[in-house]
Amino acid sequence: MQKLIQNLTQYIKDVVAEMHKVSWPGRQELMGTTVLVIVLSLIMAVFVYACDQVLNQVVGLIFQIHM
Repeated sequence: MQKLIQNLTQYIKDVVAEMHKVSWPGRQELMGTTVLVIVLSLIMAVFVYACDQVLNQVVGLIFQIHM
């Protein structure tokens, strides 16, 4: 049990030390990347929706021909 507590304590110390090394983004960079992610997500959503609609029409035509 003592070894477990020592390992956990060392792990927490290592995590704290690494967190001090992290280069955190500034507010401007954070806002810019957030907007970029939202815009790209919307573009991908529209693209996937468009592909879904096209494939839906193609499959509908295929089944209509075979009936």
